[in-house]
Amino acid sequence: MGEFIMAAVFLAPGRYIQGENVLAKMGEYVLNLGSRFFVLITHSGAKRVGGAIEAGLSSYGFGFVFEMFGGECTQAEIDRVARRYAVSGCDAIIGAGGGKLLDTAKAAAQAAGSPVIIIPTVAASDAPCSALSVIYTEEGVVERLLVLKSNPDIVLVDSAVIARAPARMLSAGMGDALATWFECAATQASDAAKHAGNRITLAASAIARQCYDTLLRDGEAALRAVENGICTEALENIIEVNILLSGLGFESGGTAAAHPIHDGFTELPRCHHLYHGEKVAFSTLVQLVMQGADSDLLRELFTFCRSIDLPVTLADLGLVDATAEEIRTVARVSMNPKGTMGNMPFPVTEQMVCDAIWNTDAIMRGYIEEEQKSGQS
Repeated sequence: MGEFIMAAVFLAPGRYIQGENVLAKMGEYVLNLGSRFFVLITHSGAKRVGGAIEAGLSSYGFGFVFEMFGGECTQAEIDRVARRYAVSGCDAIIGAGGGKLLDTAKAAAQAAGSPVIIIPTVAASDAPCSALSVIYTEEGVVERLLVLKSNPDIVLVDSAVIARAPARMLSAGMGDALATWFECAATQASDAAKHAGNRITLAASAIARQCYDTLLRDGEAALRAVENGICTEALENIIEVNILLSGLGFESGGTAAAHPIHDGFTELPRCHHLYHGEKVAFSTLVQLVMQGADSDLLRELFTFCRSIDLPVTLADLGLVDATAEEIRTVARVSMNPKGTMGNMPFPVTEQMVCDAIWNTDAIMRGYIEEEQKSGQS
């Protein structure tokens, strides 16, 4: 027998549908998954899209049951939702909401052996398309990653709903997507296995690069569109970037240092007000500084992040006068052997992460000072 060669694997949802007012036709898209649906949603989500989901299912004669989300993607909440589904008489789970709700719906569907339909109400992360759930503690600290057996059966994205969501959520989604290309490139350089195991396909690498290029081209214009509650071509592109391209790119392309460093920031109470993508954006800068990125790239990222209100300094993260102990905590957590720091193309130490965080903050503060001086001249 010849030497085993790691295969290339690409993961994707069964079907991805995006467009204005697609919820009105959702019954058409779920025809083959059952006739009665268990809808996991929040109270605010029910006000925003509950009526559209009801109408979209009712118009095709489908039944439904609404279940309110507990607020955190914990193992206890996953188990509760799976139990509620089991006695509901439904054929499939629909998750309608943000990243933590969607991760809960995916994990509960696996536990219950149910198909799952994902309806993101914000474009704040790349959770919707993935076969992965991030499990948190009750306090909101990342506990572990749950790798699921399959991706969602359907991801249904109503652009009109996203356009009416808070602009900060779209910005956070761009922060999450910002890491995709750089983490994929690092994983590829190290020849490490990514989330799906095995090698990175050319498709995943191309998608990850397209993710970054589209962010820089359309990101600011998309944010302006959401601020005005309108759908534009730029917004449609960024919705696809945040939800589909970033989801495919990270899962089939891999993550490296940015996401483990993000996990470290979840340990700090002063960072609990931040969205996932806001922490990832700064952590991406840290990864690049640790890799010795040139000043042109760092300035490009600085300008982009500032244009869409993403954090670039520790103060932006709420860590004004950050302590050495806080930064050491971030670095320590980022080195969790179950994480993906090992996908970096060189050995990383806790001290290297600490140094990179401090250096990133100093570099970015220097750019801000230059901006201010330029504005005064």
